Amino acid sequence: MTAKSADTVERRGHCLCGKVSITAKNASSHVGACHCRMCRRWGGGPFMEIDCGADVDIDGEGNVSVFDSSDWAERGFCRNCGTHLFYRLKKSGQHMVPVGLFEDSTSLVFKGQVFVDERPDYYEFANKTEDFTGAEIIAMFGSS
Repeated sequence: MTAKSADTVERRGHCLCGKVSITAKNASSHVGACHCRMCRRWGGGPFMEIDCGADVDIDGEGNVSVFDSSDWAERGFCRNCGTHLFYRLKKSGQHMVPVGLFEDSTSLVFKGQVFVDERPDYYEFANKTEDFTGAEIIAMFGSS
């Protein structure tokens, strides 16, 4: 994503300690949830995120640690306070940023869920969303 569309806005946010701030120049207004085992282990529940594309500025990069979590993606966090900062696709540089990082949550719509086949039985969202299995997502984004 390189140009703003009607569904994108600039969003700003920061980690808990404030040592890392993020400016996403083309952040979607759509919130997604990932239910994969890795995301649930990473954050203790589903990963609620906004697709921010590749045009993301990170201030305080010296405080960012990146974990190489799969062949196609990596996860960033603040090395000072531990806040999750992004899930980034290696090939495109596309950032999925936790929705809770952003200061402004107006005009957001819960749009989609991925790895729904790995969602545990103890919760289910009531929102009507576009849902994809793990195999469908890997087919779309996981190939090199």
